[in-house]
Amino acid sequence: MKTLFSVFGAALLLGGSALAQQVGDPAPAFEAETTAGETISLSDFEGRKVVLEWTNAECPFVQKHYGANNMQSLQKRMTADGTVWITVNSSAPGKQGHVTPEDADRLTEERGAAPTHVVLDEDGAIGRAYGAKTTPHMYVIDEEGVLRYNGAIDTIPSTDQADVPRAENYVVAALDSLDRGQAVVTSRTQPYGCSVKY
Repeated sequence: MKTLFSVFGAALLLGGSALAQQVGDPAPAFEAETTAGETISLSDFEGRKVVLEWTNAECPFVQKHYGANNMQSLQKRMTADGTVWITVNSSAPGKQGHVTPEDADRLTEERGAAPTHVVLDEDGAIGRAYGAKTTPHMYVIDEEGVLRYNGAIDTIPSTDQADVPRAENYVVAALDSLDRGQAVVTSRTQPYGCSVKY
C-alpha cells in the first residue's frame, strides 16, 4: 500500500518523533491509500474531528473490543455525528496482524465495523510519526488539525470483554469535551494492548 508524507511528517520521522505525540501540537500530516484504493490525506478532513485507531485483528486486546461490539458501536456513533474514523494497521508484511486490502475489508464486513476509512501502513510511516505503540492505540484530532487525545481506549487494560461496560472510555470523553467546546481533561494516557508489529 502507498504511504506518502508531507515534509513536516518526514521531519518528524527523521529527527523529532516525540513531537508527534505531544497533545496540543498539530497532528502529523499524512497521505495514504485506503483499502478501497482511495488516496486520502489528513488535510482532507479540515473542519471535522478525526479519530485514529491502531488495530491488529490477531491481538486479544483488539479482539476484546470488537468481540464486545464496543469498537463498532463507537465507530457508528462517532461517524453519525460527522467525525472521521480512520482504522490504521501498521503490521509489516510477515508480521502478526498483517493483512491484504481484501482481508481488511472482509474483517470490516464480518465484524460489522464502520470506520470511515481503513489504511494499511505497511512501512510503519504513519504509526511511527504518531508514536503508535499498541493495538489499540487511540488518537483524537480536533477540527483545526490539533492533536487533543493520545492513549488508551479506556481505563481497564484487560482482555476481558466483561470489563468494557465498567470502563471509562477516554475517546468518548475527549470527543464529548470537544463537542462542548471544552478542553479535554484527560488528554494523555498510557496505551495498552499488543505492541504494534512494525
